[in-house]
Amino acid sequence: MRWNRLAIAAMAMAGLQLAAAVNPPAAALPVHQHKYAMGTVFDIVAYADSPERASAAIEKAFQEIVRLDQVMSNYKPESELSYLNRSAHFHVQNVELDLYRAVEESLPYSRMSAGKFDITVGPLSDLWKAAVRGGPVPSAAQLARIEPCVGYTKIRMVPPRGIEFLSPCLQIDLGAIGKGYAVDRAVGILRAQGIRRALVNAGGSTMYGMGSPPGQAGWAVTLRDPSHRVDPEVSLHNNAVSTSEQTAPSLLENRRAGHIVDPRTGLPVDTRFAVSVLAENATAADALSTTLLLVGPEKGRRLVSRTRQTAAIWISTQGQTITASSGPQISLRTTNSLSTGGSR
Repeated sequence: MRWNRLAIAAMAMAGLQLAAAVNPPAAALPVHQHKYAMGTVFDIVAYADSPERASAAIEKAFQEIVRLDQVMSNYKPESELSYLNRSAHFHVQNVELDLYRAVEESLPYSRMSAGKFDITVGPLSDLWKAAVRGGPVPSAAQLARIEPCVGYTKIRMVPPRGIEFLSPCLQIDLGAIGKGYAVDRAVGILRAQGIRRALVNAGGSTMYGMGSPPGQAGWAVTLRDPSHRVDPEVSLHNNAVSTSEQTAPSLLENRRAGHIVDPRTGLPVDTRFAVSVLAENATAADALSTTLLLVGPEKGRRLVSRTRQTAAIWISTQGQTITASSGPQISLRTTNSLSTGGSR
């Protein structure tokens, strides 16, 4: 049988695309479903020996994502995380195991980035988000008042499920790692249901490819390119990719503003790069893409070289590319970019 290619799912939110075969045997037809959770749309494309089996597995995966949203949301007052944020100041609070693990898995990225990646940065981010929406620019006095509330070293992990905040005003926000964690849990559910070929996409920013579509080497994903000149691509096969960039960039009183804030300065990170990271799992890809955006290409390349099976690409709005890899590769399909090389 002759095979053709067709985009299965549009990833317009982050400029991501994937491709797969469209004329496979009836038993290998893909099932594509989506669901809103964690403030975004999750897409799952799966192959199974019957559409009914694929649909049932996808539904179980979505149920897990919705459950994790109830655990890790800092917007829902009834969530496990919201309760932790209210009750763990100078008090060990036992939490649901997935929340404990998500917090625990974030801490190595804080340490490797010397505190630039920090899940306690939420109060600072909220100030700058409000400024971007038209509110006042945070004053030095406001930032100074929040400083004692921020710092990953003020989180104390008490195994097996206890967390204590060593600050009277510390708050956790898992936005930089939570979607990746949910993608990995969804992948685990799909595998437990016997699915071996699937792509799980969290809002176009974090994706995991299980196996590959029939007749393909992997799930072909076009990465976010703010310059529209570079056209970078990865092929996912039992690994993940995630992209971070400073959204809603603007100038406020001669300062660049955005939602990603450097906790060491209290100011939004000033970057014109988008960073995509290829990693072994979605949790790592999600956290690393934010980490590498915050530390910048020079330090970021050194971090990638010390991280197992990881690749990264920084793409500027002018089309400059900077790459790094400790194994896997990211392909550039055009030569219109100004490349500064890579590392192995």
